[in-house]
Amino acid sequence: MGSRNHEVSMLMENGGGGNIVKGLSKEMRHGRTAHNMSSSSLHKKSDLTLVSKVHSIPLRNVLVNLQEVVLGTKLSILFPAIPLAVVAQCYGFGRPWIFALSLLGLTPLAERVSFLTEQLAYYTGPTVGGLLNATCGNATELIIAIFALSNNKIHVVKYSLLGSIISNLLLVLGTSLFCGGIANIRKEQKYDRRQADINLLMLFVALLCHLLPVLFHYVGASAADTAESSLQLSRAASIVMVIAYCVYLVFQLWTHRQLFEAQDEVDEEGGNESEEAVIGFWSAFAWLVGMTVIIALLSEYVVQTIEDASDSWGLSVSFLSIILLPIVGNAAEHAGAIIFAFKNKLDISLGVSLGSATQISMFVVPLCVIVAWIMGIKMDLNFNILETGSFAVAITITAFTLQDGTSHYMKGLVLLLCYIVIGACFFVQRTPSNVANITLKSATEAVFRAQ
Repeated sequence: MGSRNHEVSMLMENGGGGNIVKGLSKEMRHGRTAHNMSSSSLHKKSDLTLVSKVHSIPLRNVLVNLQEVVLGTKLSILFPAIPLAVVAQCYGFGRPWIFALSLLGLTPLAERVSFLTEQLAYYTGPTVGGLLNATCGNATELIIAIFALSNNKIHVVKYSLLGSIISNLLLVLGTSLFCGGIANIRKEQKYDRRQADINLLMLFVALLCHLLPVLFHYVGASAADTAESSLQLSRAASIVMVIAYCVYLVFQLWTHRQLFEAQDEVDEEGGNESEEAVIGFWSAFAWLVGMTVIIALLSEYVVQTIEDASDSWGLSVSFLSIILLPIVGNAAEHAGAIIFAFKNKLDISLGVSLGSATQISMFVVPLCVIVAWIMGIKMDLNFNILETGSFAVAITITAFTLQDGTSHYMKGLVLLLCYIVIGACFFVQRTPSNVANITLKSATEAVFRAQ
């Protein structure tokens, strides 16, 4: 045991990108989550033949890092959008262009953050790796939400987080089940219901915490009292949700880890390279910090320009936040889930979609409420009746879809159709829901005063 720890520590101290972890035991390698497996599906095997001929060791390590981190993904073609977004911002290009380029730049960054957390997990073990994944798995959504809060754009925070949840439950899961059902139409598709049941229970807890603040507006109290009660309830519920998510992490990473571990099956294309780290610990850590900073920069651009893009393209902010942001920002994760569905590995696809939805609803959303509380901003869990209703329908239909442990393409098609209808709803919605509610309430009060 001591010799193994010594070997791991020596490897961690070596920051060179060319070192491969070969001495780790099966226990250290076991426990990859579905999120990690989804990310690895987009990893592109690097040819290090030319790099290995470089005589300078520091230069060779830098080149290996660049090849593995920047060019080692099938989404590397989108990396040029990052400097283009910065140039567009610095030279005052059109705000919609800045918004579009920033969104495209966030796509490969989100996938690379997942890849880097997986690399760190090879050195830290599955438990710490799982905690890293729980923290960084939805880093893009969290950073965008924090910048939107700092700009007092609470509606953007609510819309974007709600959109991420709905897209994971209906779009990602629906596409995975549909494509998997078509590709394996003559096979019986089964999955482990136990993981899905736990995630759905957590989602129903989140739904309750969102539904009660909305119902406060229909209890007959004055608007001022209702708003204050809703805010206090939301803050209390957010604390409960964060505690529940921490217990969920204990359940996932310690007491019932076997329910959430992805099966490390060797497939024909990938061979066994996913079992080895391709860059050193400190290199992965430095890349992770750097990419988080770039995500923060692009997220700030997105928050600052989303309303200008809405005006220029003739699309509502709600549609851009609920539909477009999650689709583009999480494209890599979504693609990975669909790829594994094609391979009839539905447990991984379910782990990606349900796990991400649970993390956002039970951790990211309440954390935003708590952060806003600290910043002195009054953000509650009242997402308005239309948005909360869409959230409730998404969770309910997903629960019915996954109740029997089997799948076929018709289930996926139904989920996709529900997502299309919800998307069409926000596409035709031109007035933000909160403004509509205020207008309706003012009109009602005016009628009563006239009588």
